[in-house]
Amino acid sequence: MVKQTPLYEIHKGLGAAFLPFGGWEMPLRYKSEKAEHEAVRQRVGLFDLSHMGEFLVRGPKAGEYLQRLLTQDIRRLTPGKAQYTFLLHPQGGILDDLIVYQLEPELYMLVVNAATTEKDLSWLKEHLPSTGVVIEDITQETVLLALSGPRSAEILASLTALPVKEMPYYTTHKGEVAGIPNVLVATTGYTGEWTYELFVRRDAGHKLWEALLSADAAIVPAGLSARNTLRLEMGYLLYGTDIDENTTPLQAGAGWAVKLDKGEFIGREALLRQKEQGLPSRLYGLISPSSKYIPRNGMPLQDEAGALIGRITSGSISPSLNIGIALAYLPPAYKPEDKVYMELRGEKVALVVVRPPFVKETSLSLRQKARSA
Repeated sequence: MVKQTPLYEIHKGLGAAFLPFGGWEMPLRYKSEKAEHEAVRQRVGLFDLSHMGEFLVRGPKAGEYLQRLLTQDIRRLTPGKAQYTFLLHPQGGILDDLIVYQLEPELYMLVVNAATTEKDLSWLKEHLPSTGVVIEDITQETVLLALSGPRSAEILASLTALPVKEMPYYTTHKGEVAGIPNVLVATTGYTGEWTYELFVRRDAGHKLWEALLSADAAIVPAGLSARNTLRLEMGYLLYGTDIDENTTPLQAGAGWAVKLDKGEFIGREALLRQKEQGLPSRLYGLISPSSKYIPRNGMPLQDEAGALIGRITSGSISPSLNIGIALAYLPPAYKPEDKVYMELRGEKVALVVVRPPFVKETSLSLRQKARSA
């Protein structure tokens, strides 16, 4: 049975077109996916992400437990900070990519993908120690909204006394937003723009959505279609499309989220072997010569001689650049400016290898540069 978020009726009233995604009926678009994409890049958009899974992991051994399961070094976290990380099986394949937040010294929250929530929970419970750690699935009791875009800080600051304008990337604060107590505000996101992800109890979800949407005339509701093109322009990974149990973080170009020197964790030995033996393939960015040629998910790729060398995992028109962009696994010898080929309507089209992100300057990148200057 397909699930609906607590805000389903609101989305329906806004004229959303829906799509089953990860077991949930989610807004695909409200009016124009291009307009929603551009609103997030240029101003601000509002997403309902309540399909994502949330688990609380608590107890005196919670950190030690997560250290053995996740690829990042949990010891680097302190309350109020977060990490992007992976859950691996022993062969190094990706069970899921997720964000771990440390909320208190012995309390963590994992935010996982919708389609893998049940699988992840089962895996986590399977590896629980006999004492010292408790896991609670709070997915059904949680509404998750994302306010994303260059104006997000200014708008959210008008609704709360929390120091949201000063928050660094991948941190959290908890407090009152729009008169609603105990809202967890996190500076994490999936669009490449400066984003606040807001976690609130289910019964306050409607009020928070309405407060955010009415806070400024610039805000538009945005659906999964815009979220997908926004994340693809940044080269962000989509589980089940760009990564899965048959790919490793090293192949996906996400070795920065793997701390092989932190000590033992599930999948570490397999990654060490792969690093020593060499990658069988790795994920690359590709751009097409114009908007006339749009790469699509699943398209095969050839070398100049016509030999099959790989397949596109994610492909679309880039609304920001007005050209086709894609991610694809190719042999590891390829480098920027090399060419690969796809067939489109009987025509052999050259795609140029590039290093993502495809869109370089965003409110997130500008803010990060300003902080490091």
